[in-house]
Amino acid sequence: MKGIWLICVAILVLGFIVAMGRYADNKEHGERTVMNEEYAMATFAGGCFWCVEADFEKLDGVVEVVSGYSGGNVENPTYEQVSAGKTGHIEAVQVIYDPKKVSYEKLLEYFWRHVDPTDPGGQFVDRGSQYRTVIFYHDEEQHRLAEESKQEIEKSGRFSKPIVTEIIPFFKFYDAEDYHQDYYKKNPLRYEYYRFASGRDQFLEKVPGNQKETMEKNSRDANYVKPGDDELRQKLTPMQYKVTQHEGTEPPFQNEYWDNKKEGIYVDIVSGEPLFSSLDKYDSGTGWPSFTKPIEPGNIVEKKDRGLFMVRTEVRSKNGDSHLGHVFPDGPPPTGLRYCMNSAALRFIPKEELAKEGYGQYSSLF
Repeated sequence: MKGIWLICVAILVLGFIVAMGRYADNKEHGERTVMNEEYAMATFAGGCFWCVEADFEKLDGVVEVVSGYSGGNVENPTYEQVSAGKTGHIEAVQVIYDPKKVSYEKLLEYFWRHVDPTDPGGQFVDRGSQYRTVIFYHDEEQHRLAEESKQEIEKSGRFSKPIVTEIIPFFKFYDAEDYHQDYYKKNPLRYEYYRFASGRDQFLEKVPGNQKETMEKNSRDANYVKPGDDELRQKLTPMQYKVTQHEGTEPPFQNEYWDNKKEGIYVDIVSGEPLFSSLDKYDSGTGWPSFTKPIEPGNIVEKKDRGLFMVRTEVRSKNGDSHLGHVFPDGPPPTGLRYCMNSAALRFIPKEELAKEGYGQYSSLF
């Protein structure tokens, strides 16, 4: 009985969170990316479009993702109508992409890894035909590739149940209300709570083959070899060497990034592994660059530091093993943490140079 009661409470809380976010005042959606000869379009339905949009925007080569409705028979449907299952529409996303950087085949592969294609009744916590999985093809080439891709998934044995994802011709797409666009950026706390409570990621992590990207990343990390001390002395400035290799601390207010307000990410000066984002940076008043959370928690290692007659939590990079700074429990919401870093341990990459520097997967954050 206690377990059932807890489940009921969780469902009620989730319903409240969703209602707070999804039934906000409607607004007109902003201008979309103008289609031209360089770009192509794909349309997918994979359950909650908040999640599908957020996933596809992380894919390098994707220019824009728009949440909306497709496959129905009512002109200009509203979210309330679609979510009630009254229009025949499905929550979907339109993906505008650069074929020179990412192929339609890659989009299909990415789509299969982010949905449950065996569920005919919706996706995860969202139930109803308006949340089913669909690939809408825009031409016969997309149709052919989608059918071949579906056959490959069926033969792969990754799923124990039949693949029920439909492949149907694209007819019309209506942009969702403005408050739905980029929801994961506008309302990160509500989005993260909803996504966790929906069970989407918990399911996807258990699907064989979905660990491929993680395995490849871990393999690349495992192949990283930290330079020797002589090479590091030549590569780094005296302050960078002192901070990263000998747990030094640079002067406050007299370092490169303490007051940097540009958009971009911060990587380890030694290994180049991504550490923090400007989106999580704030002025702590300490004179050092401070962040509420790392951009890649897996690249952060925390250790107890008992130096200076106190106990602190040291922050180091996973692969470079660089001393970065310390983390303190006196930061602002949403985490309440202050990752107080040394500029000398970091290299800043502006958002305009992310792709050129090999960090294109983070471009969608900005």
